[in-house]
Amino acid sequence: MFTLYRPHHDPVPDWTPPPAPGDTLVLEGAYCRLEPLVADQHAALLYRAYVGQDHVWAYLPYGPFSSSSQYHRWIRETEEDSTVEFYAIRNKITDAYEGVASFLRISPAAGSIEVGHINFSPALQQTRAATEALYLMMAWSFDAGYRRFEWKCDALNQGSRRAAQRLGLSYEGVFRQAAVVKGRNRDTAWFAAIDAEWPALKEAFRVWLDPANFTADGAQIERLSDLTQLVRTAEDPSLVT
Repeated sequence: MFTLYRPHHDPVPDWTPPPAPGDTLVLEGAYCRLEPLVADQHAALLYRAYVGQDHVWAYLPYGPFSSSSQYHRWIRETEEDSTVEFYAIRNKITDAYEGVASFLRISPAAGSIEVGHINFSPALQQTRAATEALYLMMAWSFDAGYRRFEWKCDALNQGSRRAAQRLGLSYEGVFRQAAVVKGRNRDTAWFAAIDAEWPALKEAFRVWLDPANFTADGAQIERLSDLTQLVRTAEDPSLVT
């Protein structure tokens, strides 16, 4: 009798779903500190970092906010949402709160977690603190036992696509007409890293974040994108020059 062969994926022996981040997680680094976002503690300080910088809200489904109290109300709403965990980012170099990021689409059963709602003020952008903040979130995820770390962004957001690839996340394609945001169509670009890639990515971050990787005036010696290039399994074609 002829038997049709059906391929199977690799088994995942002794799989145990990892914990969710929870609302008390604090991530401490050399250049930054991530704290659970709390309206009464962070809203006014973060709003100050965003004043006059409306462009940073362009690809987010909310904002800009016209007042500190309006932003305070929005953070209150995020605190009540159990499906997402927001963090305020304090830059230790400037001793100021300069941005936020979150875990979302947290699926312990699948071993998958996403980083998103990233909104770095201009003061935080392109700093060691900004890179370290995302490294700390990635490190916590894989160290906790997650198998997959995702990054999704508006396909028109070239800065976000470039950042994902720089951090070592591999391009996985574009989901067309994935959402309607602020009354406009949104195509969504997908990136991800998996646990097998984490040891090499962790070493790349260690090398890049080392103070010895920077000159006396703060210029980087090794570029992170060069250090992660061999780990990425697929390049974003929109970034090829």
